Amino acid sequence: MKSIKNSFSELPLKRRQVLSGVGGLAAIIATGQAPVFAQAAPKKLVMAHINAVPESAAAAFDWMAKEVTSRSKGALEMQFFGKTLIPQELEIMNAVKSGNIQMGNPAGAAATVFPEMGALLVPYLVKDYKSAYAMLNGKIGDSFDKIWQDKYKVKALCFFDYGFRHFWTAKAPIIEPKDLRGKKIRVQQAKIFGDTINGLGGNAVPMAWGEVISAAKSGVIDGGDLPVVNMEALKIYDVSKYCSLTYHNYGPTVNVMNLDAWNALNPAQQKLMLDISREAQGKIREATESVDNFAAAKKLLEPRGMTVVETNVEAFRSLAKQKIWPAYKTQYGAMWDEIENFKG
Repeated sequence: MKSIKNSFSELPLKRRQVLSGVGGLAAIIATGQAPVFAQAAPKKLVMAHINAVPESAAAAFDWMAKEVTSRSKGALEMQFFGKTLIPQELEIMNAVKSGNIQMGNPAGAAATVFPEMGALLVPYLVKDYKSAYAMLNGKIGDSFDKIWQDKYKVKALCFFDYGFRHFWTAKAPIIEPKDLRGKKIRVQQAKIFGDTINGLGGNAVPMAWGEVISAAKSGVIDGGDLPVVNMEALKIYDVSKYCSLTYHNYGPTVNVMNLDAWNALNPAQQKLMLDISREAQGKIREATESVDNFAAAKKLLEPRGMTVVETNVEAFRSLAKQKIWPAYKTQYGAMWDEIENFKG
């Protein structure tokens, strides 16, 4: 009688291969390993951001990276790098546009990278958070997205903000417009920020964020402006004594994805990215808006040594309408009218 082994060896070649394959598949199932030919490498999605956790947007996008990886069941592998991968906003955006990384945002330099957003930064034109997000999550945001896909080859994933900007100063609070006279106020390098400070009576000093702390310590500047949430996160209390709640500029920005990388995702993955992006947007909104009022700002900043003051917001708004609005209304035309008359 032939042995089982010898009987197997005398089977036709194809029959032996099938049985061997069955045995091999059983072994694979037993060990929990997938066949090599069935394994698809995850799509790596790298995101860079100018700040690290615990800054509000960084915390939300770090959460997003984990959620994308988890909910895609490993088909997408999103990696978040805050402050460490690329140090400057414009460098981040150049890397996204070129495809060297897949995702990023211009943080506070949005109007420099995407001039179409400039109208939203005109002082006191955007009335409140509710209307801002109704616009950006609706028709206006959709129109921006279409323009940017065509012009810059990037896809808008979600709009977010750091909130309305307020003055921080070292020696005296800014309560009335006259308090700005002669003050050297650091601004971001988009023209609208300089026009805001100069129009309200101060002297704008355009400066990259990396220079701000040393400039404040040395007296090159008398102060600057930031949303409340970033005054705490960026430790502006180390060089500033006063936070004056003027609400003078709304600061929208946008998280974008390289368009080729976006188009490489299947429809289900694209939906997942948009859904989780909108959830991250909600987290940033909560962090920003929850501290952007007098009582919450006092609770957050006064233990750090700052004094939070209320201001004559109507006087600042009236001056902005008189000195700053006319030129920008002409520049932005239909977009201006849509924002000014928006009822959301």
